[in-house]
Amino acid sequence: MANFNTHLFVASAASAGVALVAVNAHLIVATDILWFVFLGTVGGMLPDIDSDNSRPVKLLFNVLALMCAGGVLQVLKDSYLPYQLLLFAVGTYLLVRYAVFALFNSFTVHRGVFHSLLAAVFFAFLMTCISYYFLHTGVLLAWLNGIFIAVGFIVHLLLDEIYSVDLSNTRMKKSFGTALKLFSYNDIPASVLMTLCTLAIYRITPSPKPLNAVLKGTNWHQYFKGEIFEIIAKYIGY
Repeated sequence: MANFNTHLFVASAASAGVALVAVNAHLIVATDILWFVFLGTVGGMLPDIDSDNSRPVKLLFNVLALMCAGGVLQVLKDSYLPYQLLLFAVGTYLLVRYAVFALFNSFTVHRGVFHSLLAAVFFAFLMTCISYYFLHTGVLLAWLNGIFIAVGFIVHLLLDEIYSVDLSNTRMKKSFGTALKLFSYNDIPASVLMTLCTLAIYRITPSPKPLNAVLKGTNWHQYFKGEIFEIIAKYIGY
C-alpha cells in the first residue's frame, strides 16, 4: 500500500486538478481553490482511520477531542466556575481521545468497510451536512465540499489498489482488491450498518437540486477532449 506522504501528495494534486476544472466551469472561484484542495487532502486521509496507529486516525481523534472539549465549554460556560469548566473540558478531551478512540479501534479492522466506495459516499454526505448545518454554507457549496471529500477518498482507494500490483514481477499482491470495493465483503454486519448510516444521513442532506441545475448547465463534453490539460497548464503558468 502507498505510504502516508504519497497519499497526501497525490490527493492534493488530484484535488487541485479537479478544483481548476471547477473554476473553469464557474462552479467555484479561484480564491476557493486552496479550501477545496484542503478538503480533497482530508478525504485522501480518511480511509486510513481504520488503522490503529495511522497518522490520520490520531489526527482525527485529536481534532474531534478538541472540538468536543470546546463544545462542552460553550454549553456549560454559564453554569460552572472556571476551574470546573477546565476539569470538564480536560475530562471530555481525554474521554474522546483515548476511551472513544480505543472503542473505535476495537470495532474496526484495516481495509474493512472504511476502505470502500460506500464509505466515500457516507463521508461525502456527512461533509455536505456539516457544511450546510454547521458551517452555514449555501446548498451548492455544501455539496461541492462533500464531493471533494469523496474525490480525495476515492483517489486514496485507487492508489492503494495500484500499489497492490507488483509490476516488476507482474503479479498481484494479497492486498489486491481489498481497497477499492463497493463495501466490506468480509464483514457484512459492518457494511449493513454503514449502509443504514449512509441512508440516514442522506435523508437530512439539503436538496441537491441547485447542484444538479449547475451541472446540467455545464458543457462537460469539452473536458473529455483534452481541454482539461490546457486548463491546468494555464493555471500553473505553462
